[in-house]
Amino acid sequence: MAGNSGADFDLFRLSEEHDMLRESVRALAEAKIAPFAADVDEQGRFPQEALDALQANDLHAVHVPEEYGGAGADALATVLVIEEVARVCASSSLIPAVNKLGSLPVQLSGSEELKAKYLGALARGEGMFSYCLSEPEAGSDAAGMRTRAVRDGDSWVLNGVKRWITNAGVSEFYTVMAVTDPALRSRGISAFVVEKDDEGVSFGAPEKKLGIKGSPTREVYFDNVRIPADRMIGAEGTGFATAMKTLDHTRVTIAAQAVGIAQGALDYAKGYVQERKQFGKAIAEFQGVQFMLADMAMKLEAARQLTYAAAARSQRTDSDLTFFGAAAKCYASDAAMEITTDAVQLLGGYGYTRDYPVERMMRDAKITQIYEGTNQVQRIVMARNLP
Repeated sequence: MAGNSGADFDLFRLSEEHDMLRESVRALAEAKIAPFAADVDEQGRFPQEALDALQANDLHAVHVPEEYGGAGADALATVLVIEEVARVCASSSLIPAVNKLGSLPVQLSGSEELKAKYLGALARGEGMFSYCLSEPEAGSDAAGMRTRAVRDGDSWVLNGVKRWITNAGVSEFYTVMAVTDPALRSRGISAFVVEKDDEGVSFGAPEKKLGIKGSPTREVYFDNVRIPADRMIGAEGTGFATAMKTLDHTRVTIAAQAVGIAQGALDYAKGYVQERKQFGKAIAEFQGVQFMLADMAMKLEAARQLTYAAAARSQRTDSDLTFFGAAAKCYASDAAMEITTDAVQLLGGYGYTRDYPVERMMRDAKITQIYEGTNQVQRIVMARNLP
């Protein structure tokens, strides 16, 4: 695993280690994940084959530091893993992406005991990690959440509902944001680790979604869930700050997912136009088609460079990370939507059928413009944090 940090990052090219990581993940994804991608989408089932392959190769949560039994991969290496998995199956790429999203609050703000216990369990493959921030009445306005946590002796008791929780019901561990002091609004929110088996935890039916059908999205219900006080992540009232700091880093992983989806669509379209013949020649020879491919490749490379630049800032925790994380996520997801839509167009009628993968990629790309902060919210974040 690549482990460069800070000033060791070479300029405008990947290190040899990062290049080797990309090659190995791509080979694994092609062999062990791609063959099941269409079925996972068609059946709307969890991509167990991908989880097994990723865990067997220690790629399911590469961001976990070595001291807790993880691979200790830097932010750019994590991005490469997600990108290469997303290239063949967006649903499967949510395994490493959401494992980072769910566990990063523990890594950023948790006690040593919490880190050792939960990051260790994640690294060992004992369970995935999900992130519980959104609620039915608290989407973009996350500070408006209503889930409550009340202190009772050596415990906290949680009550409430979380919505749009990725991999809910499959994950063993959940980072949950809850109000501990309603009078303080965002400064009255605290973060906790809740386990799937804690009494009072239950899940709603899987959402019927446009895309990423292999990654279950459910509501999570907390009905008098009593957890030990030492499962609070950081100090009381710091949960919202931890949640926002987490998103600064993990928006880069959504950018990576978008880049991967777009790359998969471009690769497929490029191959198709060289094979498809009309008017006596391959449609790749028509200038109109060439211009479309050129624009797709240009937008994709711009998105990739912005994403990698943001990943380097995530690794160094630069002061302009908030802007770059939002910019990378916003630009890459907008580009992915355009590129996948153009890929469908280039395949013509075939692109519109489920016999070819580009319609799946187009459906999967859409969510990258919405989750971890809609692109409208990303533009607000960027405007407030102009470099």
